[in-house]
Amino acid sequence: MADAQAMQAAQRRRNRIALIIILSVTVLSLAGSYGLFHLTRQGEVWGTTNNGEFVTPPTTVESLSLRDQQNQPVTEGGTWWLWVVSSGACEGACDQALHQLRQLHALLNKDANRVRRALVQSVGSQSPTLAERYPKLKFLSGQIQNLEPGIYIVDPIGNLVFRYPLADAGKPVLEDLKRLLKVSQIG
Repeated sequence: MADAQAMQAAQRRRNRIALIIILSVTVLSLAGSYGLFHLTRQGEVWGTTNNGEFVTPPTTVESLSLRDQQNQPVTEGGTWWLWVVSSGACEGACDQALHQLRQLHALLNKDANRVRRALVQSVGSQSPTLAERYPKLKFLSGQIQNLEPGIYIVDPIGNLVFRYPLADAGKPVLEDLKRLLKVSQIG
């Protein structure tokens, strides 16, 4: 009987030691990962992976009262849009952005049919040379005084999602657009 009690006491001691070891490993691993996380950050701010800036305040296509070349109201239409927004005549950086977006559209491969391109201006003046050079480009006009000139990605629901400077019409837009198209179930 004394032997049985000694064996039970030894078993309890082994169980306590095992429990202490398990808890110690758990606490040390959590403390270590927490410490490494904060030591490696060194004051840097963590953000998002997108290249463009979010459009703030949130803006929709409907709020801009856009019209196409035939003076018909523009609705979201269920596809993604790439807009070049210009406050006046599309020259210089604007024209270069249109050219880069046409190339970007070709790089989308099988997703190219999910995206439309447009030049959005406050005044509906359309350059005939732009229409000849970019036959698939839509020309829109509306109340865009609150929009900065640049490139915008518009989702199929009609929300302006990202904005880019006119000079960033290439790779940054393509990376964000491919990511959006990959995760999007609509448009």
